[in-house]
Amino acid sequence: MNESTPIPESLVEALRGAQTVTMLTGSGVSAESGVPTFRDAQTGLWARYDPADLATPEAYSRDPRLVWEWYEWRRGLVAQAGPNPGHLALAQLERHVSRFTLITQNVDGLHRRAGSGNLIELHGNIMRTKCSAEGVAVEDYEPEGAPPVCPNCGAPLRPDVVWFGEALPADALHAASEAARSCDLFFSVGTSGLVQPAALLPFEAQRSGATVVVEVNPDKTPLSRHADYVLRGRAGKVLPALLEATYGS
Repeated sequence: MNESTPIPESLVEALRGAQTVTMLTGSGVSAESGVPTFRDAQTGLWARYDPADLATPEAYSRDPRLVWEWYEWRRGLVAQAGPNPGHLALAQLERHVSRFTLITQNVDGLHRRAGSGNLIELHGNIMRTKCSAEGVAVEDYEPEGAPPVCPNCGAPLRPDVVWFGEALPADALHAASEAARSCDLFFSVGTSGLVQPAALLPFEAQRSGATVVVEVNPDKTPLSRHADYVLRGRAGKVLPALLEATYGS
C-alpha cells in the first residue's frame, strides 16, 4: 500500500459495499503517462502559439490548415503515450463494482486503451475525426489535404473534440449528470476542479445523496474542503493502493 497516502479503512469498507461508483478524471491522470496537459508550454514549431488561441471554432474558420496540423502534432504525442497504473487501476476497479461509470475530461483515449468500458468522454477524443458540417464521426477518408475533406459531403474534417466556445455534447453531459446523481461513491481524480461544467459533478453527487465524495489529487483544489476524503498523491500511486487495500492483489 502507498505509505505516503494511507487509505482509510472506512473508505475501503465504503468502496467494498458500494453498488454504484462514479469516477471523474482530469489531465493529471494523463500527465503521468507523459501526455502534456493542455496548458503546458508548446515546444518547437508551436512555441509561439497559445493553445487557447488554436482550440476554437474561430481559429479553425480562420486557418483550418494550422489548426489541423497542430492537432496532428498532438495526436502524435498521444500515440507515443500509454496507459499508466492509474488508468489500469480504474479499468480493474470497474470489474469489481456492479455499476461503474468513468467520466473523463481527457481527450487522449487512454482510458479506453487501458480497458475501461463504461466511459463518458465529456470533451471528445482527439484520435477521432468528424465532419465539420454534419458533426458525425468519419473513419474512412482520404488523408490528403490539411484538413482532409468529408467523403460524404466534401466539408473539411476536424478533430472530434470540444473547442472553447462550444457546448459539450448534450448526451454525454446528461449521462455524466445522471451517473453523478445516482452513485453511492463519487471520485474526483487528477482534476483541478476549475473546468465547468465537469467541476459541478461532485457537488451534484453530494446534493443527490452520494454516501462518499473522494478527491485524489497531489494538490489542493476547490473541491478539497467539501470532500469526505482527500487522498493526496498521484493517481498512479493512490488508485492501485486503493484497489489493493479493497480487493487485494
